[in-house]
Amino acid sequence: MGIKDQFQDKAQELKDKAKEAGRSAKGESSERTAQASEPARKKKEKVHDELDDNWDF
Repeated sequence: MGIKDQFQDKAQELKDKAKEAGRSAKGESSERTAQASEPARKKKEKVHDELDDNWDF
């Protein structure tokens, strides 16, 4: 195996690692976003329920 092949293999390895790190970060970001939006969603539902109760004729 020549030097060129070694560099190409190492470049491919680093590229694959970078892709995996990107996927992992994206997944973590999506998970954190979902967790952060959950309390807001619950609060919104509570407000809607209270409005429905107050405006129920």
